Amino acid sequence: MDPLQHLKVIGDRVLILPDAGRQRTGAGLYLPPTVCEKEIVQGGTVVAVGPGTPMPDPESADEPWRPDARRLRHLPMEVEVGDYALYLKKAAIEITYQERRYLIVPLAGILLVERDEHGVPLDELLGNSRESD
Repeated sequence: MDPLQHLKVIGDRVLILPDAGRQRTGAGLYLPPTVCEKEIVQGGTVVAVGPGTPMPDPESADEPWRPDARRLRHLPMEVEVGDYALYLKKAAIEITYQERRYLIVPLAGILLVERDEHGVPLDELLGNSRESD
């Protein structure tokens, strides 16, 4: 069963399972937590994606007051579940759901994604978060 089945991401937001954080340098020196907290860019795995930016229906521009003309459409998201995203830490909002830490990041806060074209099952993502080098 999907542990996130009761959550629905809204708009142009993305739910990210953050990396544990880099605790050592490339040379093997341990970094104190205060150094890791000061990083501007962080990474994590995308576990849920909103529908996108809401856009008005172009066909209803003439008569927006009509009830049947209020169909909402969304500009599709470029981010997909399973992507590894680098995002601005300042843009992220931290939440805890079922004793697990997640971040909600708006699309504008995501700098880039790395995508495995073969995909990764969500249950595998939630069982293993990506380790930093």
